[in-house]
Amino acid sequence: MSSDIDVPSGEATQNGAAGTPARTSDRGAATRGALLAAARDVFCESGFAQAAVTDIVAKAGASVGSLYHHFNGKADLYLTLFEEFQGRQQERTRKAISAVRDAGETDPMRQFIAGAGAYLDGCLEERDVSRLFISGDGPPGFDRAMRQRLGKWARRNAALFHTADGGVDDALVMVLTGAMAGAVSDISLMEDEDAARRLAAEIMGIVGTIRNPRTAPPV
Repeated sequence: MSSDIDVPSGEATQNGAAGTPARTSDRGAATRGALLAAARDVFCESGFAQAAVTDIVAKAGASVGSLYHHFNGKADLYLTLFEEFQGRQQERTRKAISAVRDAGETDPMRQFIAGAGAYLDGCLEERDVSRLFISGDGPPGFDRAMRQRLGKWARRNAALFHTADGGVDDALVMVLTGAMAGAVSDISLMEDEDAARRLAAEIMGIVGTIRNPRTAPPV
């Protein structure tokens, strides 16, 4: 989501120099991967604000020039890591929902719980980067990128919940999305992994009891 943060025109981007095609050599791909891995380690250890480009390139065994060939700088590295993490999270969610659907589950709430549970599992499996993005120590404009990502997630959730007239149950989507956003934040910031996993399970159990009074069957 690099486009969510303003960068000077004419500078090199992760696709190479402005106006030129990306280099796709194995060596270039390896360098780019090493820079991202190094940036992940340095950001998670020092935070975005305190991380230095020189530390990243030294850890990657690369040069400052190679970094600016593949990326726009620190912010671009951070945003690329964020997008790649969100891509993995989206794939976890997709697989979980597909699995319960293939097993015959048609209840939108149960499908949502499967996907949301997979998302929380991803936060626990990658607690270092999940905590990094939740910590508030990001480049200028990152809060906008986070809001846009949450909006996209809400719209995907909306596809599961429809009203009787074929519309979208916006209120229910907002409640569920807000609950999960809070859960992601708290779980990612917890130091005790076992406690975080217990909390995640408890949260999903509570979320599973939510029903929309306008559409829920009478008791």
